[in-house]
Amino acid sequence: MITKLSLQDGDMLDQIWRLQHIAYRLEAEKIGFYDIPPLLDTHETLRTCGETFYGCLDEDGELLGAVATKQETPGSLTLMRMMVHPAHFRKGIAGSLIRHVFDVHPDVPLFIVSTGAKNEPAVALYLKYGFIPFEAFEVAPGVELTTFHKRADVSV
Repeated sequence: MITKLSLQDGDMLDQIWRLQHIAYRLEAEKIGFYDIPPLLDTHETLRTCGETFYGCLDEDGELLGAVATKQETPGSLTLMRMMVHPAHFRKGIAGSLIRHVFDVHPDVPLFIVSTGAKNEPAVALYLKYGFIPFEAFEVAPGVELTTFHKRADVSV
């Protein structure tokens, strides 16, 4: 079940914080860069980040995966965070979260997401859902970030 998550709910905030630390630590290992912003979050910076979170919960209310979005410019929506608990990899959770974002925001003409160029599973996921590489830049020596765009008029 995918639902909008409240950062004001202390239990949910804690679940999101724990999930992102587990998930982004794996990405950090893949790309060789440990200063990924979600790994630097505290509960307070997470609570006040200004992002909208959607999560996939199991029947007991445990968070299996989450996506966070933010409208940074008119006409676009950025997927700021995408995370799935490693115990639930390859179950379609990330794809379900992406489709949910598309469904909740049918009038957004442009979706944007970024990931480490060496994070092959994330790159494959975004390509599968119609995102196209837009630009790449070095964020630290030897660490490249790729930004992807998906136009709403391009179906998957």
